[in-house]
Amino acid sequence: MEKEVKKRAARRLKILEGQIRGLQRMVDKEEYCIDILQQSSAIKNALSGVEDLILENHIFTHVVEQIKSGKKRKATDEILRIYKLSKKK
Repeated sequence: MEKEVKKRAARRLKILEGQIRGLQRMVDKEEYCIDILQQSSAIKNALSGVEDLILENHIFTHVVEQIKSGKKRKATDEILRIYKLSKKK
C-alpha cells in the first residue's frame, strides 16, 4: 500500500472509531431514533470511502503491476472478486 494512502486510510479509520463510539453513546442515552439512524448512515458512508480509497490503491498498484508482468488472468480474477463483493452491499 502506498504510504500516503495508508496514512489517509488510518486517519479516516480513527475518525470512524470515534463516530462508532459516539453512536454507542447515542444508543446508551436512548437518543431519538432518527438521529441514531442518521449517524449510522454517516458511518456507513465514511467506511465506504475507506473501502474506495483502498480499492483505488489496489488497482493502481497491484492490478496494474499484474497486467504489466503478464498476469492478466490474476488481475481479471481480482477485479471480478471486487465486483462480486460490491454487489453484496
